[in-house]
Formats: sequence, C-alpha cells, structure tokens
Amino acid sequence: MNDISNDAYNVTADELRQFIERFEHLEAEKKDIADQQKEVMAEAKGRGYDTKVLRKIIALRKRKPDEIAEEEAVMDLYKAALGME
Repeated sequence: MNDISNDAYNVTADELRQFIERFEHLEAEKKDIADQQKEVMAEAKGRGYDTKVLRKIIALRKRKPDEIAEEEAVMDLYKAALGME
C-alpha cells in the first residue's frame, strides 16, 4: 500500500514539476518578448518617432471602434465644458 501511495506522490510531483517548468519557460519567453518590444520602441525613437504616441496608437488598435468613439465624444464634451476647444 505504501508503494502505491509513493508512486502516486511521484507522479504528482513530476506533474507539478512539469507545470512549474512550463510556467518558468513562458516567463522567460515573456521577458524576451518585452525586451524585443523595448528594442522596437528604441529603434522607432531613434528614427524620430514619438514613442508615447506610438504606444497610444497600439492601445487604440486593441479596442473596438465604438468604445473609442464613445470615449472621444465624452472627452470632446468635457473639453468644451472647460473651454479647451
């Protein structure tokens, strides 16, 4: 009986180790990708592009057009109320 529970523990430990190693591998990939993104932005900045604006455009491209239009309408309303138009 002890061998059976010991085998179950070993299988569980192996599986657990696999999950952890997969996660660690993904973390390393994520760091590599983040480093590559920084390099792209540094290159764009070196070519004269405003990286702050590039990041805003990238964020906008992830959103739905309706959400963007609604936010812009509210922003225009607020700016008009503050005399910023």
